[in-house]
Amino acid sequence: MARCLGEPGAARAVAAACARNPVALVVPCHRVIREGGDLGGYRRGGERKRALLAAEHAATRAPAER
Repeated sequence: MARCLGEPGAARAVAAACARNPVALVVPCHRVIREGGDLGGYRRGGERKRALLAAEHAATRAPAER
């Protein structure tokens, strides 16, 4: 996300902004993952982040794949 903003060195600032996000499901900061593909942290807990990502993934799959 920091790189997309043109500030590749601002990863900590992006993480801090995500942690302070009061409307996490409206502005889905849980979708931010680390550059290497690791999920990274999440203020509301790693299990919740995994569950949200899994639910979104399941909702976007074709009906035949469900």
